[in-house]
Amino acid sequence: MPVLTYVYEDAGTSRYTDHDQLFKELIHTFFAEFLELFFPEVHKYIDFSAIRPLSEEVFTDLLGGESRRADIVIEATLKGEETILIIHVEPQSYYQANFHERMYLYFSLLYNKYRKPILPIAVFTYDKNYNEKNEFTMSFPFFHVLSFQFLTLTLRKLRWRDFIHSNNPVAAALLCKMGFTEEERIEVKKEFLRMLVRMQLDPARQRLIYGFFERYLKLTDEEEEILMQEVTKLDPELANKIMELPISYEERGKEIGKEIGKEIGRNEEKREIAKKMILEGLSPNLIAKVTGLSHEDIKILSDSINN
Repeated sequence: MPVLTYVYEDAGTSRYTDHDQLFKELIHTFFAEFLELFFPEVHKYIDFSAIRPLSEEVFTDLLGGESRRADIVIEATLKGEETILIIHVEPQSYYQANFHERMYLYFSLLYNKYRKPILPIAVFTYDKNYNEKNEFTMSFPFFHVLSFQFLTLTLRKLRWRDFIHSNNPVAAALLCKMGFTEEERIEVKKEFLRMLVRMQLDPARQRLIYGFFERYLKLTDEEEEILMQEVTKLDPELANKIMELPISYEERGKEIGKEIGKEIGRNEEKREIAKKMILEGLSPNLIAKVTGLSHEDIKILSDSINN
């Protein structure tokens, strides 16, 4: 499995979020599955036993004075051939009018460094649909200099229902970024959980996919309750497997744990107040009224002090 590399771009600006980083981790971990799902014509030619991620690529724009980092750069070999190529995948989480030009700059800089064929892929991950350009051209009235093209994937334009029968972990993770309505949120998560159970991934990969999904589609407590009602209506065996997923309610468990911790703290505080009131000789009824402790708890505290 390729080594995960966390790469930041424009981290000092308000545009930067951790979205691109999350996508990098997902695609690095499931690179073959990513190509198989969205670019099958590319997938069938790649020898995945020979792929390797290249070192983090940092390019400086001498005119603009900014440093740019190519997100995912992987060296691969074609099946049955000695041809080595570079696959560059660039997740893009916000609209950028000159993105097609930036893809060309990455292409030219990568080619200048490696002198190998390069396959560029852009993955548009934002929630709105734009008419993205997938070509950068340079020409004059008297001469056409170049036409640079790159493969594109716009997640929001995909129909999530088209992927729910897939056993591809990337399909499961990316359901949350595909096209669905607010009314379909609960159903999207239900189908995601069904996919997760069906794929039987190891705990580490299961956690990665669940964490990714939750980052972009997190249900409210009310929606979670409705979801659980829907799960109980499924085939009993499937419903049990979903309920047994250790990560499904991990986050809720943390919140419950925090509340329990607070409650424990409050109860300890009540007991300390009650002890002081007992030492002052105040009546059990008054202590119970002030602290909210039961008469039985007050008696136990009183006995412990007197003993």
